[in-house]
Amino acid sequence: MVVEILGSGGATTTPRPACECDVCVEARTKGVPYARTGPSVFVHGPDVVFDTPEEAKLQLDRAGVAEIAACFYSHWHPDHTMGRRVWETRNGDFRGWPPEAKRQLATDVYLPQQVAADFREYLGGMAHLEFMERRGWLHINELADGDMVELEGVTIRPFRLAEDYVYAFELSDGASRLLLAMDELNGWVPPAELRGCDLAVLPMGVCEHHPLTGERRIDPEHPILRFEATFAETIEVVRGLDASRVVLHHIEELDGLSYDDLLAVEHRLGDEGLPVTFAFDGMRIEV
Repeated sequence: MVVEILGSGGATTTPRPACECDVCVEARTKGVPYARTGPSVFVHGPDVVFDTPEEAKLQLDRAGVAEIAACFYSHWHPDHTMGRRVWETRNGDFRGWPPEAKRQLATDVYLPQQVAADFREYLGGMAHLEFMERRGWLHINELADGDMVELEGVTIRPFRLAEDYVYAFELSDGASRLLLAMDELNGWVPPAELRGCDLAVLPMGVCEHHPLTGERRIDPEHPILRFEATFAETIEVVRGLDASRVVLHHIEELDGLSYDDLLAVEHRLGDEGLPVTFAFDGMRIEV
């Protein structure tokens, strides 16, 4: 398996529209790896995409992804789902005629149990998927908790995190194991069966304090600290996982960290014996 980070940003991508902070100005000038699009990951081998942010069409085209066996959605939040029209623009044949001559291309879309329920509740998610299914552009597959999917010799196991509307995924090909969490590690403690995996791709968490200077970035009374994992809490998850390698993604523009800042944090974590790197758009990691 090869993991490709299609988009390394979070709910606030870099640059943020109209923002003139140093991080956004630098991102506009230099592009990737300083610029970041919304959260999405592609795993080569089973050829599976996880989540479709607004930029999904551009991300897949930029990566040169030709074959997609399936898409899994981790949760309903808009920064992870609002690019779902990619299945129309990628798979739709609007000019073929007669109908039997149309190009037939449909993608299997997998929705874990709570994700399917939430798609019916929020943002018209399920209605949109059902519309595209009726047009023949995708197939909806709902998974009950505990269900697993096997694609090209890779077993994909969705499981709920502590924020139980969100799912992470364990992928195994029999020789190596990948843990992929797209967001929301708040309150999660890694179970024993996930420890020692070959690669863990995790959300960075919000920076309550600047990771280099220690300066407080978020007021201690701010409610975000009750429902979002902080960077410090993510590092405790990293310690508990004891993975061979960890890549942190879902990097928020609002934390005010440039690509160069994150490289400095990497070096500091490396000095502590933590095998952590920060994702950037287009990053590829072999598992």
